[in-house]
Amino acid sequence: MSLNKLSTCLWFNNKDAMDAAEHYTSIFNSAPGQPASGPKSSIHHTQRFPEDPALCHGAEPGSVMVVDFDLRGQRFVGLNGGDQGWGFNAAVSFQIFCEDQDEVDHFWEKLSEGGDVSKQECGWLADKFGVTWQVIPRSEPVLVNTDVFRRKTRDPEKT
Repeated sequence: MSLNKLSTCLWFNNKDAMDAAEHYTSIFNSAPGQPASGPKSSIHHTQRFPEDPALCHGAEPGSVMVVDFDLRGQRFVGLNGGDQGWGFNAAVSFQIFCEDQDEVDHFWEKLSEGGDVSKQECGWLADKFGVTWQVIPRSEPVLVNTDVFRRKTRDPEKT
């Protein structure tokens, strides 16, 4: 891997890294409009904790420690790092740009299943692992830093 590539590490407080990697690759590979050629989503490598309990930092010996996977060419590392008192939150989210309503519905339905319903709003959702996603139709105009955005957010009383 060249040094200019970035990879996202997802720290799981329990044993969810492998389940998450399998869940995400399945969702992305079964999406409508999946290109016949181009990047597929797949799991590349897993590394397990050693069999010696003294080297496992509280994890089950032989269980998955790290899983390396990609979603349509975007590289991720899932790490079963143990509960350190933090978790995922909406400060970081992953954007999925969808070509049509079928793709929007697919990603929304599959990723929101088992997630926190209170965190589903305006294209944002938190999945069953707590990871936040934005499901975005490509047809939506980009509004930030444009006259359209300024017009839509202007206080009508001041216009």
